[in-house]
Amino acid sequence: MQKNYVLDNIYCSKVTERYGMATAIDKHCISTRLYLSDEGLAGDECADKYHHGGLDRALHQYPKEHYTYWQEKYANTVAQWQAPGMGENLSSVGMTEQNIFLGDCYQWGEAIIEVSQPRSPCYKLNKRWGIEAFSVVMQNMSRCGWLYRVIKPGMVSVNEPLVLLSRVDNAMSISAVCQTFFGDPLNYTKLLVLKQQKALSVSWQDKIEQRLVSNQVENWNVRLLDTSS
Repeated sequence: MQKNYVLDNIYCSKVTERYGMATAIDKHCISTRLYLSDEGLAGDECADKYHHGGLDRALHQYPKEHYTYWQEKYANTVAQWQAPGMGENLSSVGMTEQNIFLGDCYQWGEAIIEVSQPRSPCYKLNKRWGIEAFSVVMQNMSRCGWLYRVIKPGMVSVNEPLVLLSRVDNAMSISAVCQTFFGDPLNYTKLLVLKQQKALSVSWQDKIEQRLVSNQVENWNVRLLDTSS
């Protein structure tokens, strides 16, 4: 089942003041080999370490082909729809939410990485693109990209492909995870199925457990719209 996926680019950035906020969303292309640690690529920073980054969210990958979709959907804007506009670390063609699964394990150079969850869109994307509630649209469309944890650190580069090493038997695609977690968030049966995904990040597992107990969805307004109302 081994599959090789060629990367288009890899990106890193430092935290700066952009779009009226402290952010590292404006990343730049890296052509040299660099070290991937448990917490991400060397030289890459995160402005909000509580909601972003960490061991379960060390890398963000976003499909390059999605930019064509956004360009067509928002054709009346002046935005330049191209990578790495979503703040992604990895850009590629041929890897999408439909064919990438929770727990997929990849060899990348010396490193091994594992898919841990979809990306949770947030209000910073609204500010980045100058489009009100863009994060909500992204979430509803399940065009979120996905995150990785690092199983084995090591040196990596854009010239080294992602080589699929393993996929668990009951794995859910990133698209299916989004459709349950965001699209049908209080469906008890579906939540139980999602809870069985052992590779799912700790934070998402905790939220699922809370929903199963309370039958309530956590407030998304702060994340999506920067408001508690």
